[in-house]
Amino acid sequence: MTLNPSTRRHPYPSPAPSPPNGLDLGSTTTANHIVVLASSRAVLEGRLTAATIVISKDTGKITSVFHSVLPASDFPPETDYTDHSPHVLLPGLVDAHVHLNEPGRTEWEGFWTGTRAAAFGGVTTVVDMPLNAIPPTTTVAGMREKVQAAHGKCWVDVGFYGGIVPGNATELRPLVEEGVRGFKGFLIDSGVPEFPAVSSTDIALAMAALADEPTTLMFHAETIPPIADSVGDDVQISLPPLAPIGPLDEYATFLASRPSSFETYAIAEILSLAHIAPNLPLHIVHLSAIEAIPLLHEAIAHGIKITAETCFHYLSLAAESVRNGDTRHKCCPPIRSKSNQDGLWEELMDNNGCIKTVVSDHSPCTPNLKLLPSSITNTKSNVMDGNEEGKGNFFSAWGGVSSVGLGLSILWTEGQRRGISIEDVVKWCCRNTAKQVGLENDKGDLAVGFDGDVAVFDDKGSFEVGEEAMLFRNKCSPYQGMVLQGVVKQTWVRGQRVWDRDGLGFGKEGPNGKLLLERRR
Repeated sequence: MTLNPSTRRHPYPSPAPSPPNGLDLGSTTTANHIVVLASSRAVLEGRLTAATIVISKDTGKITSVFHSVLPASDFPPETDYTDHSPHVLLPGLVDAHVHLNEPGRTEWEGFWTGTRAAAFGGVTTVVDMPLNAIPPTTTVAGMREKVQAAHGKCWVDVGFYGGIVPGNATELRPLVEEGVRGFKGFLIDSGVPEFPAVSSTDIALAMAALADEPTTLMFHAETIPPIADSVGDDVQISLPPLAPIGPLDEYATFLASRPSSFETYAIAEILSLAHIAPNLPLHIVHLSAIEAIPLLHEAIAHGIKITAETCFHYLSLAAESVRNGDTRHKCCPPIRSKSNQDGLWEELMDNNGCIKTVVSDHSPCTPNLKLLPSSITNTKSNVMDGNEEGKGNFFSAWGGVSSVGLGLSILWTEGQRRGISIEDVVKWCCRNTAKQVGLENDKGDLAVGFDGDVAVFDDKGSFEVGEEAMLFRNKCSPYQGMVLQGVVKQTWVRGQRVWDRDGLGFGKEGPNGKLLLERRR
């Protein structure tokens, strides 16, 4: 089909010598309805260039893009115009793996605090995982309860995943109709009783139900390898560790309890079932072990549609640096060795690699559940109860790293040592994450027709991660005290300034994020 030039949607518009779409830049009426952001550096079409971006206040969409810095004099005096040079205009980040925990565990996190933290770090879209809220998003009723809880509380746009658990296969297609962006299941105990692990039979049922649906089936890929074929699926609900090899407050003991074979065995199990739904995209969340990479490459070579993500913490933290008792680093799969980290970076930076996206996997809890000993922290948000018994136990502490809103700076800081470009960051955290959740026509790029989601990024600035930089509810993170390079100066969501570091902060208008409930296409 050939589109009329006036209605054709260009994913990456060519430079325009004059305002397109009949826009009268001299009109006062026009001035009241647009926002103009310019900079000598912006990431457009996957590359760094000068740009002027015009966003409609009425629709929240980008209406014009110029590959040069137009002066303010090209617009009427009333226009909301800012030249942000030399800071970089980035597409707002799409964090495709966040646990917001509302309703049910709002003392851990919530839509208000979690999305404010996201906006602080230039994240304009988060996709909420189906577990840790009560009820989980495993039924239509659970989805609707979560949506109701989110109304009026979101500072950025929010999408939702559904969950796969034993016995809910008949709920999956109705959840697609409700607008979930994908589905996630665990092959090992999730840590919360309302979201049990799935067996190979459950996975097969989910694949059959979703085979022809426009969605993605994602897995927390860890399971305990059976010692004999007769063990079967019972192994997938076992609770590690079976026998710790050393003191429970030593990170090496915990790391040994979650070896890379947990990941490789789980991924092999998933791949063995992929033939049930050959057209269904599969995805491995928070890949940690580099030993799994060859398995994924072989599967892709045989036509299986599978991708993987990794996380900011796997790319920036290493087992050798974790102090005894510092359970802020506990997550599953675990943070592994420095050499493993190097392998993840190598795969990520390979254009033909299987790791396509980088996400936060923000999985918070209340500080008391981290069981931090007083020797680790003395911040007022982590006041100890005076009882040190059991503190620093990596096996009893909640597993999850808090980092939503810090990811861009974490990645940029570590990436500077590895020679990455700002275009790389946009590929991994904006364009590819948007594609992963079916939002590639609206999010992840600065182009005509896309949402006016923009992060103004000072790539030379730096800040220390103190409590004022951790806007998530509980100020408990392994990044506390670190100095990170790269500062988000402003965050815009659909043409509205949500965060202004040097101005009014979050302003007085309150949250206006959109819930992304359209059926995925």
